[in-house]
Amino acid sequence: MIRNTLNSNHREILDTHQKALEVNLDPRRYGTFAEIGAGQEVVRWFFRVGGAAGTIAKSMSAYDMKVSDAIYGRASRYVCRERLEAMLDYEHKLNIDRLKDQRGDTTTFFTFADTVSARNFHGTNACHGWIGIKFQAHPQDDDSQIILHVRMLDDEAALQQEALGIVGVNLIHGAFALHHEPDLLLASLLDGLSTSRIEIDMIEFSGIAFRHIDNRLMSLRLVELGLSGAAMFAADGTVLQPSEFFYRKAILVERGSFRPVCNVNLDMLRCAHDKFSKLPSVVGKEVAQVMELTMNNLKAEGEINLNDFLARADVMSECGMPVLISDYFRYFRLAAYLSSLTNESIAITMGAGSVQELFDEQYYKSLDGGILESFGRLFKNDLKVYCYPMMDSKTGELMTCQNMQVEPTLKQLFGYLYDRGCIQDVENFDPECLKIRSREVLKKIKTGDMSWETMVPEKVAAVIKRKRYFDHNPEFETAEY
Repeated sequence: MIRNTLNSNHREILDTHQKALEVNLDPRRYGTFAEIGAGQEVVRWFFRVGGAAGTIAKSMSAYDMKVSDAIYGRASRYVCRERLEAMLDYEHKLNIDRLKDQRGDTTTFFTFADTVSARNFHGTNACHGWIGIKFQAHPQDDDSQIILHVRMLDDEAALQQEALGIVGVNLIHGAFALHHEPDLLLASLLDGLSTSRIEIDMIEFSGIAFRHIDNRLMSLRLVELGLSGAAMFAADGTVLQPSEFFYRKAILVERGSFRPVCNVNLDMLRCAHDKFSKLPSVVGKEVAQVMELTMNNLKAEGEINLNDFLARADVMSECGMPVLISDYFRYFRLAAYLSSLTNESIAITMGAGSVQELFDEQYYKSLDGGILESFGRLFKNDLKVYCYPMMDSKTGELMTCQNMQVEPTLKQLFGYLYDRGCIQDVENFDPECLKIRSREVLKKIKTGDMSWETMVPEKVAAVIKRKRYFDHNPEFETAEY
């Protein structure tokens, strides 16, 4: 029987050999392994540790594309989610159809599958893979499923194969031993590994065992636990795999706290998109617009407040925006990450105050090249920063790139970046939006000043009131327009 020695603060960490053996020795688990690419590294563990006859109904690897198509149907690509799900569905159904009558009352059937592109002979390919398990938590139970996407970072194919085998065993063991503790399951996925070898940038739980799980929280946990530097989900809450979402798209990002999304946030995106879409390199191409939350922002008041996070996610969802959660506090790290996902143009929009902060040298003390290294890395792929003006609430004066004050020693650097078009002012902004400050909106929500409703999109106001987000209390509301 698989052990589950844990409490809320501790779990017993087993090595890969122990995990595979525990699965083999559990008489309830029986299923198929289907692996394409990088060898059959996962199932090899179960054969090697002994007792595999009690666990493995079938092991196969349809390497030939025509053979794979004949079994699972045609797919747009061979290393993609579509192909993985076809493998899981097909093999799991076969197991149940063939074995349910014989042993269905005592067996929990499963199918593990992966489709992977490990390092090729010339080292020219993107090394990544889709991994998943479809399983029954209990005999005769409805199915549950976990799907994840990995980026393999080792330089040698043999090391990538080894890492893939370990993460596969971790997934299978976790599905059986920790399906009722998804946070612990997540933490276990890189047991015996590190993010220098493998990153997990997408995970999705579905089915009866995970019916109470919010996959947006699981995306957050991926980044919080350090399994990936970034994770994404769509406006409808569906998790996204970043490289697939951004594939061949120009990218426009707005970073913020979004507590809540205000009219000014949407105006910033609109103005930046107007300029960005007119660039020769962008004209006629699809622009992926995304709102980004950083771990630094989410932890600004200490530990992450999950209710606060879900409130932010919901208000962004009401605006139809996909959400990127990242651990890239420094903008040049965000730029490098996005550049790894697309060959198209990239832009970041921010307020004038944030642009001014970019020129604060204290943020770059840990870099050997200081602020020059930071900007060299930020703008090296012709990235654009679009500056949204900031109004002085007392004088009404607008701060733009034209009158922005930076340290005297950095004025020439600022002028150089501005003259080159790396940093640009936006036009056609809504003057009414300049008066909005998210902190003031948040304060009005908490104190019951109903004027906040005019400062956010109607759908955002509706969801805040309906779900009482951000300490909204209708009993305190007063009209102070």
